[in-house]
Amino acid sequence: MSTRLYTFALLLTFLIFSAVADPASARQAGEDQVIRSMLEQREADIKQILGDDTELSDTQMDALRAAVNDMFDFESMGREALGRHWDEISADQQQEFVEVFAEIVRYQSLADVDIYRADVTYETISVSGDEATVSTTTIYKDVPTEVDYALRRSGDVWLATDVVLDEVSTVEGYSRSFQSYVRKRGFEALMDNLNKRLERNRSES
Repeated sequence: MSTRLYTFALLLTFLIFSAVADPASARQAGEDQVIRSMLEQREADIKQILGDDTELSDTQMDALRAAVNDMFDFESMGREALGRHWDEISADQQQEFVEVFAEIVRYQSLADVDIYRADVTYETISVSGDEATVSTTTIYKDVPTEVDYALRRSGDVWLATDVVLDEVSTVEGYSRSFQSYVRKRGFEALMDNLNKRLERNRSES
């Protein structure tokens, strides 16, 4: 699971969304333009946090971690990843799972901060009702990679619910891994595994 988590972290590049401040303006400009504007602004914000520093301070790392992760819908992703097992566990277990899962990803997302210096081109943004898809090309270490992002609107906020790399869904990857683990060993064993991973992340940070 650690490799999958790192892969997911790699795909988080610049994908941050914030609230639509003016609904009337959003309708006039079109939701695709609203999303593009947010993406481009957030990319600039992240690069400003990074600056030209080769080593980041704790304050910079905290700001970067928040910018990269805080607008992902980890509950939706966790629910999809557990599939039918989500309804088999209690509300408290669901909350614990989402919190641990999200925290692991937050730590893993900063495994290589140079990822966030990569060049990103936003190819297309397609909006259908409360769902949207953003297709991008990310160039990291001179290697172009096509990455698609699935978004869902909740109120006035667009949240990321999946990342697709070369037509492979990250959530589906988590789903195969987590559900197989639960079937073979049970949910508590999965949580024990994730908690141990989280403790390693904390000790290494």
